[in-house]
Amino acid sequence: MFTGIIQSIGKLKPKKNILEIEILDNLFDIAIGDSIAVDGICLTVKEIFQNKFNVDVSEETLKKTTLGVKSNLNQIVNLEPALRVSDRLGGHIVSGHVDGLGTVENIEKLEKSWLLSIKWKNNNFSKYVVNKGSICVNGISLTIAKYEQEGEIFTIAIIPHTWHNTNLNKLNVGDNVNLEADALIKYVEKLLFFNKNPNQDLSSNNISSEWLKENGW
Repeated sequence: MFTGIIQSIGKLKPKKNILEIEILDNLFDIAIGDSIAVDGICLTVKEIFQNKFNVDVSEETLKKTTLGVKSNLNQIVNLEPALRVSDRLGGHIVSGHVDGLGTVENIEKLEKSWLLSIKWKNNNFSKYVVNKGSICVNGISLTIAKYEQEGEIFTIAIIPHTWHNTNLNKLNVGDNVNLEADALIKYVEKLLFFNKNPNQDLSSNNISSEWLKENGW
């Protein structure tokens, strides 16, 4: 479990059958077997060196996330160790299970912040996009400033601290990012549909005002 508060950045270094990550700043305690979020992807530490650690990455993860491309380009990734029970929940609940990819549509520099617009690729992701709701982008807990339902685009406001201390400042228009919806929304969705049909595939459903009326809300 994570909170989406990035503690360090690292550099990917692909090796045969594994992925090595060099921690570039803010070293943190880490042990073999620990879970760590790498650009929002929950991975398990396999080996540890002075300022590096290795992880195994499955074919599925390389296929469904940005790691498949980034690992071959020695790119920068966001790092967050797993949440301790005593830690502050500074962001929101993040599982490290990526729901899909998004594409950077626009980056706008304002006087005191940046606006980052992202188009989601998974058609079923739109039901999890809520105005002023939480979303995880490359492992970062962020708040949706606005969204366009028809264009499938949401915009987030980035403060200077987040911009300068994560890999968001490395993004360009057209780049892909990892997206994870708020876990609470997904649990609520599951509960709402479970009583109607426990075996129903949720991916094909959309909660609408008509659906809520039909079910007594």
